[in-house]
Amino acid sequence: MATVVVTSEEDPALSVVRFTSELAWADAGHEVAEPQVARLCMEAQECIGMGRWLDLASLMLTSADLIFSKVSEKDLECIFTIICSLVAKPESLDEALEMAKLISTKVSQQANDKPAIRLKILFNLYNILENPYSKFYVYMKALNLSISGKVTEHIIPSFRKMDSFLKEWNIGILDQRELFLSISNILKEHKSSAKDSFYFLTKYLATFSGEDAKTMSEAKEEAVRAIVEFVKAPDMFQSDLLDMSALGQLEKDGKYALVYQLLKIFLTQRLDSYLDFHAANSTLLKSYGLVHEDCITKMRLMTLADLGSNYGEIPYALIKDALRVNDDEVELWVVKAITAKLLDCKMDQMNQLVIVNCSMERVLGLHQWQALRSKLATWRGNVASVINTIQTNKATEDGAHAMQGLMIR
Repeated sequence: MATVVVTSEEDPALSVVRFTSELAWADAGHEVAEPQVARLCMEAQECIGMGRWLDLASLMLTSADLIFSKVSEKDLECIFTIICSLVAKPESLDEALEMAKLISTKVSQQANDKPAIRLKILFNLYNILENPYSKFYVYMKALNLSISGKVTEHIIPSFRKMDSFLKEWNIGILDQRELFLSISNILKEHKSSAKDSFYFLTKYLATFSGEDAKTMSEAKEEAVRAIVEFVKAPDMFQSDLLDMSALGQLEKDGKYALVYQLLKIFLTQRLDSYLDFHAANSTLLKSYGLVHEDCITKMRLMTLADLGSNYGEIPYALIKDALRVNDDEVELWVVKAITAKLLDCKMDQMNQLVIVNCSMERVLGLHQWQALRSKLATWRGNVASVINTIQTNKATEDGAHAMQGLMIR
């Protein structure tokens, strides 16, 4: 297989055009191929001379499918490095965006053929671009390519940088929705990333705040999915789902009202409410893949968290009744709640009491943030008062020492 060799005598882009056109016309015979190759090289030379970079990129991509099928991965990377570098040529960011769209669309086609190298090419293109929206556009192409080509493991590490990406891209609500939902769906397929999947799903749902009913209805299925994933998760006990408009629309929905009711039980009520709900809706729970025994376990822990937020001291007897467990199981469930960081407490076995220092709030909404803000303001005031007292005492003490020194003299 021939190899692309860039020499100092010829523009790298022209070398690529010559190489790809020779490849495209290789089977036509020398007499037919030579004038065609010369014509394409002449056209490329004119584009370079006149600064028609979009036309040059289009010309270089004419045989892209053939290149992917005939050229080695090493040469592929070399060819597309030169093609991608063209996006730095135009003075107009709009033209650079059009070039990025052209290149990334062509690279993204036939995603099942060499998907990993195609993804690498898109990442290279991303790093060359300067315009934030161009970067976002190419990133979305890479995201969709990774899904179609089944190589999502190559793009998942980039999700950890999403907060900084979002600041750089400064994209609108509609683009955010597409991005968050795509990421959530990718992570959903990776069982070890359930929490991260849920995180991006809630970010998607949060973008529907204040939308009209028709637009809001687009999020119904994902809203239900968020509820089911929250209820299923054995290590998630806190959420702001009840504050989201996308979920609020389910409360009076003929199809999903019961699912919303289940969420309210898990975030605001106790085990007995769940057991009553299950007795009337066991088939519904099974249809969403919810296991009754797992739900009981989670509701016992959340019930303990609720007891902790309402009582400074919880009698063992109250825990036994609320969790519907035996006497000898009370301390076991308290330990489980401590391990899950739902309670910070001590057990007084002599008096059969759980002494609570603090308890995790199940609902993390506006009211809870306001309460936290109030507590922090109080704490800041107390600290300032202590510092002021220390400084006053120190000044008094220093003054006394100074007077004593004068008296000695």
